[in-house]
Amino acid sequence: MSEALGEDEAVLWPAAAKKAIKVGPDREVVSVYPYRSGCPASLWQSLITKAERELTFAGYTNYFLWLEQARFGATLQRKATRGCRIRFLIGDPESDLTQAREQEEGVALALSTRIRVTLAELEKIRTRPGIEARYSSGHAYLSVFRFDDDMIVTPLLTHSVGHDAPTLHLRRQQDDGMFDRFASHVEELWSRGAPVWRGESHG
Repeated sequence: MSEALGEDEAVLWPAAAKKAIKVGPDREVVSVYPYRSGCPASLWQSLITKAERELTFAGYTNYFLWLEQARFGATLQRKATRGCRIRFLIGDPESDLTQAREQEEGVALALSTRIRVTLAELEKIRTRPGIEARYSSGHAYLSVFRFDDDMIVTPLLTHSVGHDAPTLHLRRQQDDGMFDRFASHVEELWSRGAPVWRGESHG
C-alpha cells in the first residue's frame, strides 16, 4: 500500500513504525536474559566466530567459556593468526577480593579454582601473538564480553554466581551510547591491569 500511495511506511503508520524500529538510546539493546545461563551457547559461538578485529573477555573467571565452547582454545588461536586481537581480563586468584567473593558465593567449585582453570587453558595458547591476559579487580561484579561491535554484559547480583547474572546483548549503534560506555570501562581496567605473564608490558 505504501508503494501505491507513494509514501513511506513511517509516514502512513508512524506508531507502528516506532514500535518496529528502535530510535532511542535503547536501540543498542538487542536482547535481554534474566540469567546468563539462559543466553544460548549458540549466540556466544556465533559472536565469537563472526568477530574479526577484537575479542575481549572481561569476566572475573571466564571459566564457563572453556566448558561451553567446543575447542575454544583452538578457535582463539585461529582468530589470533588472522589478526584478531584477543584479551582476557581476569581476577587474581590470590587477591583478598577473590577470597571475599568466594565467601559470598559459597559454592563447591571455588572462584579461585575457576580462575586457575582459565589460567591453565591460556597457558596452552599464550605463545600465539595477539593473545593477551591481565589481572584486574575492577570488574568483580560486572563482566563485559566484546565481539567487535557486539557485546554481552552481565552485572553480578549480591550472593549470586556468574550464570545467575542478568544479561544484556548490546550492538553498537551510536557514539557514547551504552556500548561505548561499557567499552570505555573495560579499556580503563585494561590500562590499569597487571600482566598475567612475566615479561609482558603494562599499558
